Amino acid sequence: MKTLKTWIFKQDKDNCIELLVDGRFNFCLYVLEEQMFRVLIKRNNILSLDRTWSIAPNQDTPLEGRDRLSTEGFSLPKYELLEKDNKLIITTRQLRVTIEQPLSLKWEYKNECGDWQLLVEDRSTSAYLINPHGDGIAHYQRRYKDEHYYGLGEKAGDLNRAGRRFEMRNLDSMGYNAKDTDPLYKHIPFTITHRNEVSFGLFYDNLSSCWIDLGTEHDNYHLSYRRYQAEAGDIDFYFFLGPKIIDVTKSFIKLTGKTFFGPKWSLGYSGSTMFYTDAPNAQEQMQNFIDLCKEHGIPCDSFQLSSGYTSINGKRYVFNWNYDKFPDPKAFTKSYHEAGLKIAANIKPCLLQDHPKYKEAAENGLFIKDSESDNPERSMFWDDEGSNLDLTNPATFNWWKNNVTKQLLEVGIDSTWNDNNEFEVWDGEARCNGFGKEIAIKHIRPVMPLLMCRASMEAQQSYNPDIRPYLISRSGCAGIQRYVQTWSGDNRTSWQTLRYNIRMGLGMSLSGLYNVGHDVGGFSGDKPEPELFVRWVQNGIMHPRFTIHSWNDDHTVNEPWMYPEVTPIIRDTICFRYQLLPYFYNLLWQAHHNDEPMLRPTFLDHEHDVNTFKETDDFMIGKDLLVASIVELGQREREVYLPENNTGWYCYHSHQWFSGKQSITLPAPLESFPLLVRAGAIIPISKRMAYVNHQLDDYREFKVFPAKGVHSTKGSFFEDDGETYDYQKGKGLWIDWNLTSENQRIDLHIQARGEYQPAWDEINISLPKGELRSLFINGHPINKISLKSIK
Repeated sequence: MKTLKTWIFKQDKDNCIELLVDGRFNFCLYVLEEQMFRVLIKRNNILSLDRTWSIAPNQDTPLEGRDRLSTEGFSLPKYELLEKDNKLIITTRQLRVTIEQPLSLKWEYKNECGDWQLLVEDRSTSAYLINPHGDGIAHYQRRYKDEHYYGLGEKAGDLNRAGRRFEMRNLDSMGYNAKDTDPLYKHIPFTITHRNEVSFGLFYDNLSSCWIDLGTEHDNYHLSYRRYQAEAGDIDFYFFLGPKIIDVTKSFIKLTGKTFFGPKWSLGYSGSTMFYTDAPNAQEQMQNFIDLCKEHGIPCDSFQLSSGYTSINGKRYVFNWNYDKFPDPKAFTKSYHEAGLKIAANIKPCLLQDHPKYKEAAENGLFIKDSESDNPERSMFWDDEGSNLDLTNPATFNWWKNNVTKQLLEVGIDSTWNDNNEFEVWDGEARCNGFGKEIAIKHIRPVMPLLMCRASMEAQQSYNPDIRPYLISRSGCAGIQRYVQTWSGDNRTSWQTLRYNIRMGLGMSLSGLYNVGHDVGGFSGDKPEPELFVRWVQNGIMHPRFTIHSWNDDHTVNEPWMYPEVTPIIRDTICFRYQLLPYFYNLLWQAHHNDEPMLRPTFLDHEHDVNTFKETDDFMIGKDLLVASIVELGQREREVYLPENNTGWYCYHSHQWFSGKQSITLPAPLESFPLLVRAGAIIPISKRMAYVNHQLDDYREFKVFPAKGVHSTKGSFFEDDGETYDYQKGKGLWIDWNLTSENQRIDLHIQARGEYQPAWDEINISLPKGELRSLFINGHPINKISLKSIK
């Protein structure tokens, strides 16, 4: 690759400063926001790919992609451009970049004192490399010893990515090692860099396979550096100032699109296993699941139907019902609906070469084409070769929507589980329709699962336009959060996986994927032994997605009742999740409405406490609950570090109060796990339910955990029917609260707005055991209040 060196100033127009580098490369620097710039380099003023599907400041892109040169949706602030000493300096009120000769950039920010401080600078020796005759790009920045790196999606290993190298090349990584395996399923080349109490984000909007080195590589001829390298495409990155880590993550969401607001039932327990649908009597097995949930008192809201329902002679064929296994699919779905359960059906975007619909699809040109002919490309898929559907072909997109509708939704399936959608097409020149403008697959492979999910969502929205859709996807690129809930893929059963899945979930959350979880109990390998299974369920209920799923090597099934000796613990744990559903649902609303992460590393709200940056198995769910999962065999007590928060923490179970900035040891009997609440918080809870039903959800309690001494906090809760768009018409319920603690009394002021009338008509207020201060609600010494009185 060629190093870009000498530049001349070309023009300043429409918030874009353009340089000509080495006579043939166009360097464009866009000033998009006060705290966000963009750098784009074109060969001969031509883009390798003229569209993007990740950048969505207006919430979504056109189906055919957003014009890569568009600045629509950005505020385009005023800036100062100064040419001095053969340098260009571009300055907004908060961010400054200096372009030097030979081509390199130095980024600075204005601190609270008004002084300009260094954020990062490019490597002064060979910062930008491009193959002028074909594929290959690289970008090098300086690396500093005290930097922490976060993000990159679901990567294995520790949350701090420093000192490691990663690859983005979506793979079906079944049975991966949660500590070491790389690459995995998703493509999110986005990093958060934290140093000297300030953070910045860097997102490379390039969909080709790439490598990001954060400290493994060393070269004698250069100072320490970090590297981004891609096999194809253009250098095109967004640089944005935090200054806090939470600000970087929220800015990334604003850049790539909001989290979809799914139905409330999607937060309930979802059963799943490959075993049921692989069995010859699959429909009977599925009915048994309903019966056993009732028998054991296990709440459940949905089942994720594995691909065995599509099988022919052991292989899997999307949009094909095996009527030997499922003699009456409509009766099957009806029985689930009568029990209060929804069904998400597994679908795959590759048709095996002997698929009943393969010939039809090939004749209509629905597949990605081979690089050297108009024949469908052929790739390995499951037990055979097959061809991947080209979702950039409008005919394919509509064919997919039609099959989702006819084969699933009209049969009674409620949602889609978009799986095995890594699109492992390794002929980089294989050709995609590109919505009428042909594109090589190497440029857009990770966007295929995003378009697959969009087609599935549009089918669900068209079929039932009044109901908010729910979708799941394993693979995707930045922006996938606009459509789906996701998870960490086909993990392998072990205590190590339980521990490192926590870090993987936090990494996804910092990378804009808020609605996430893991296969509880482990998907592949040995079945979990009883203690591991209990601890995994305890961890799983504290994640947005709570699904027990398995394909165990010994053909056993991970089910809540798989070990009778611990079934009561499993039942109580899942019931506890249902008590907390109002809290989780409010988190989902906050994720969608305010771009707040649901899963949060402890440092996210406590950057001032340096101890929170240590690698830990602890995490926050929302801002108020601190989860200390048990991830070691035989552990019956747990040391927990309590971040400094000025108010302290309560043990959720015992109600004992602790001050922050200290480590404490809490009991962890098998039937429980340490859970702490931020003092000053209110946790809304409901009664135990068999499944989510807003008409039966007739109890609401606010568990108030007041601060000691004099302190005030405030917050809000959201409620609605949990499934429609009526809240957009005002038929939601927004409850605003203000909690003031003094030495002698506690005052809680509550106000409600919105037209939604829940099944409950009063709010019960509870205080921690041993709390002696008097409680006043809206000025009255009471412990419950009617909803009518606060509207």
